[in-house]
Amino acid sequence: MDKFRMIFQFLQSNQESFMNGICGIMALASAQMYSAFDFNCPCLPHYNLAYGLGILLVPPFILFLLGFVLNNNVSMLAEEWRRPRGQRGKDPAVLRYMFCSMAQRAMIAPVVWVSVTLLDGKCITCAFCTSVPVETLGNASHPGFSQGEMKRVLARIPCKDIYDGQELIANEVAVRYLRCISQALGWCFVLLMTTLAFLVRSLRPCFTQAAFLKSRYWSHYIDIERKLFDETCAEHARSFAKVCIQQFFEGMSTDLAAARCHPPRKAPADAGEAAEKLLGITDQGTMNTALKSWHRCKPPLHLHPPALPSSNGWAGKEQSPTHTPVPRREMAAYCSQV
Repeated sequence: MDKFRMIFQFLQSNQESFMNGICGIMALASAQMYSAFDFNCPCLPHYNLAYGLGILLVPPFILFLLGFVLNNNVSMLAEEWRRPRGQRGKDPAVLRYMFCSMAQRAMIAPVVWVSVTLLDGKCITCAFCTSVPVETLGNASHPGFSQGEMKRVLARIPCKDIYDGQELIANEVAVRYLRCISQALGWCFVLLMTTLAFLVRSLRPCFTQAAFLKSRYWSHYIDIERKLFDETCAEHARSFAKVCIQQFFEGMSTDLAAARCHPPRKAPADAGEAAEKLLGITDQGTMNTALKSWHRCKPPLHLHPPALPSSNGWAGKEQSPTHTPVPRREMAAYCSQV
């Protein structure tokens, strides 16, 4: 159990590197999935376009959503976006930064899928085989085919075993033509995505350096604050359960001692340490109120300065603190009204 806990803490401390690794694995998996995928064009005029474009666009959309699902910051972004304003404002720039960071990682696998699909050429060949320029590449004046029959014959170009229009246009000529267009689109797509990634990663901080640093700082703060809050809640829950169990067994020991006239055993020494970690919250209702207050009214991002000692000569008694801390009861009452 300790080993799993150490692994979990390591992943939490290296979350960004871990998510980059996950995105890289998903990109490689998407390429392997396409290689293992059995592409079967229906070779029908009314289904080729839907099937080809579906294979080109639907799996990338699924991989894009899967990239968001595997990112732990999605719930943090949704929580920050939907939480009440309370005493802490919400900066839209920070939310945009968090969303863009997650979207950049989630886009890796879909980009790899689209690139591999276009460079392979099967989807474009299946989707647009009925649009081959027969007037240029074949014999459009063939008397044996009407317009409808010509569409039916051209739809069979991806299926060599059932293609019967060699006198209209050679199968190899049409396939090479469509695959050349698909590969050209694939390389253009790779160039476009590479240029866009370069602009986003390199040039954006140069033009908005101050706003970029501010958004990145507060996004890290929200992540760290949530982790520390979860750790504190887990520590409080552990101490609360420990004290409850100890009190239960102490009560049972007292009852048994009274029935059998045996002196009760002393409570363990670590009971006081567990009680100190409860931070004064010792019942279910108070804990529920604290959790509700944290959600509705998070404390403002303003740390109270420590009180200067007035007994020393360098601190005059006339000086007063710059900010008067708000009592917890008044803050809880305010949050309950929000």
